[in-house]
Amino acid sequence: MTPPRKVTPGQPLTASQKAGLELVARLHGGRDVVLAIDLTESVGLNDEGRNRLRQIVQDSLHPGDSVYVVPFATNVNPLPPAIEFNGKREDIDRILQVVPLDRDPNLRNTDIQRAELIIYQNLAQVNHDRLQENQPIKPQSVVWITDAPLFSKSGQEWIETPADSPFRVESSEESQQRREWIQALPMRDRKLAIRTNDNKEYNLTVVDIDPTVQELCTPAPGGRETCLVTPYLIKQLWLPASISVIVFIALVVAGIKYYRLQKKWQLIVDFTATAKEEDQICYLGHKKRIAIGEYDSTCDDSIDTPGPEVRAYLERKGDKLYLVPTGDAPIYYNGREITVQTLITGYRIRLNCPDSRKRDYEIVIKLIK
Repeated sequence: MTPPRKVTPGQPLTASQKAGLELVARLHGGRDVVLAIDLTESVGLNDEGRNRLRQIVQDSLHPGDSVYVVPFATNVNPLPPAIEFNGKREDIDRILQVVPLDRDPNLRNTDIQRAELIIYQNLAQVNHDRLQENQPIKPQSVVWITDAPLFSKSGQEWIETPADSPFRVESSEESQQRREWIQALPMRDRKLAIRTNDNKEYNLTVVDIDPTVQELCTPAPGGRETCLVTPYLIKQLWLPASISVIVFIALVVAGIKYYRLQKKWQLIVDFTATAKEEDQICYLGHKKRIAIGEYDSTCDDSIDTPGPEVRAYLERKGDKLYLVPTGDAPIYYNGREITVQTLITGYRIRLNCPDSRKRDYEIVIKLIK
């Protein structure tokens, strides 16, 4: 298997690409968390420092996090294999077992800039490999425990920087690489000072890195260029985007249906026996009904007809309107006598409610939904 190519700082991302990467990270969860611990004698974790570290491991890690423990001094090793945190007690124990809680009196000269370069570049490589393999990227954090200054301009600002370190030379290739990674990675830092038993001070600094990858666009034949981030986002987000569109459409349809159900229909009643065009206006809600004939307390309204009985009900069920005869007196819909529940179609309803002498009594109802 060909090893992944070493990533280099890429081009600035657009606002939409940053938002897309943030969405990918949120959809899948998890973080990369590096515990970077200075082993030199000048740090020397006291009880407070140990408690702070335990607190970070026990209380701030979440299932799905990948944890890397990186002790450092003059030399710094690459990121070790991650300890996958699944929220179980044994995961906490495994992490605490590899965290060095005691100082090493034989170690001197912390090369903090070397540690920054290696850790930040390694973290960028982790997300770059995920990008290449079309795997979800993660936000990242580095918990620094050291008395050395972070983000300094030159290794000469720190007295312990080894004399032969290339980071003492501001123009060295290593120094330039470190500056480029600090500029390329979107970082935010928070710092807490801790005083040791011998009245010295070191810092616990958390550097959070927003979910990001390095965009490397290359010119291609035909006036085109090949880029990495946008194709990656399309592969990662097309399914969630499709589901979101479907859910959105379903919500819109459900909202429209709900609105239509809540909206009362208007029924404009015209008794053809009178000279008025509009003799009565009724309103009908979902699962409600109007009596045709005598008043009925179970109905929203009633439409008067000859005789003392209720001939039928106009009953609404959702978007459908039914004529439900009672059988107590005849009723005709569009010239046909109705004896069973019948679906009303159209927006103009013609009813005939003949009296006891079989004389016609026509009602025309205009339906406005």
